[in-house]
Amino acid sequence: MEIDYKKDMRYRQAQKRIKDIKGFYVHLMIYLFVNIAIYVVSTRQTGFMEGLGMWQNYSTLFFWGIGLFAHWASVFGPNFIFGKSWEERKIKEIMDKDKKQLWK
Repeated sequence: MEIDYKKDMRYRQAQKRIKDIKGFYVHLMIYLFVNIAIYVVSTRQTGFMEGLGMWQNYSTLFFWGIGLFAHWASVFGPNFIFGKSWEERKIKEIMDKDKKQLWK
């Protein structure tokens, strides 16, 4: 019975991981599309060379890029603080604690 539970748990974790990865790629595609659109609209109104010098074009790229980097780090980056080993230790600790309380 426990083997099925572990397989089911691994399957749900894999599903969540795929959902997180897909979410990041959607975020990246929207980021690229919106920033290219901002640049194209801006350069059509002011001219190509003047559009390159406008800080407003780069501010969206920069600040949204910080958010995109944070999203990347949460999906693909190293999990120093709350990594998989931490999760597994906490699950085991909570299950052991519950088991001890059950026997009291």
